[in-house]
Amino acid sequence: MRHVLSAVVQNVPGVLSHISGMLASRGYNIDSLAVGETDDPNLSRMTFVVVGDARVLEQVRKQLEKIVTVVRVVDVSAWNYVERDLMLLKVKAPPGVKRSEIRELVGIFRGKIVDVGANELMIEIAGRENKIEAFIERMRAYGITELVRSGRIAMVRSGAADDES
Repeated sequence: MRHVLSAVVQNVPGVLSHISGMLASRGYNIDSLAVGETDDPNLSRMTFVVVGDARVLEQVRKQLEKIVTVVRVVDVSAWNYVERDLMLLKVKAPPGVKRSEIRELVGIFRGKIVDVGANELMIEIAGRENKIEAFIERMRAYGITELVRSGRIAMVRSGAADDES
């Protein structure tokens, strides 16, 4: 089973290394990881996606909560939540019919063309993992030249867990 965990941590050097090292040393694989500063510059939010049963999830939570720099850990996937992934993708797009087809697909997927080269387009897509994967599959036929993804971010919906968020 896939679990999305959110850890609010002190924004100090070495926290990411400490946490990812601790999880790796205990044999837990991180499927996705995104880190960013919160509205408080002293705190960052780390969003992890881990795969495992309830026992694995509980062990990961307990290990995270033992770390001094971790302020709180929430199993976001236990609540009604919104998750997003961000991707930038470069695809071969010579002027003409192919470029028009790609532009149409970008619109259907509610993406944005963020850079236009002579024979290439850079596209930004945000959404759920299955949307990102479907877009990648559509672009393969045109020739993906480069791709980068942010990792998953997630938040519990308003009112779903007032005391947890």
